[in-house]
Amino acid sequence: QVHLVESGGGSVQAGGSLRLSCGVSGYKYKPYCMGWFRRAPGKEREGVALIAMDANTIYADSVKGRFNISKDNDKIIVYLQMSRLQFEDTAMYYCAARDGPSCRSWYLGRFPYWGQGTQVTVSS
Repeated sequence: QVHLVESGGGSVQAGGSLRLSCGVSGYKYKPYCMGWFRRAPGKEREGVALIAMDANTIYADSVKGRFNISKDNDKIIVYLQMSRLQFEDTAMYYCAARDGPSCRSWYLGRFPYWGQGTQVTVSS
């Protein structure tokens, strides 16, 4: 059974930084695509960043230049370094994983594996 566990959330003032981590266990091989999504209060869950097995990445426009997604292939851990955080980044952040063949779609239904989420709160 596949498990994803996020960590690293917390409270931070606007302009600050946080790093989220997501560990994966139970995957038969390695996920082709892993990503971070978030759901702000009263809003739909949205994509934040994706990283493919070949390390290609894509970002939501709202976080480009501020967030960086990376991964540790050996340990199957994906990170989200968040800098210059804004009040609008306040949300529950979720890690997700999927098999191939693509890692360019934000469509939630393509990701069968999800973590429980970690809360990020940014105070203005």
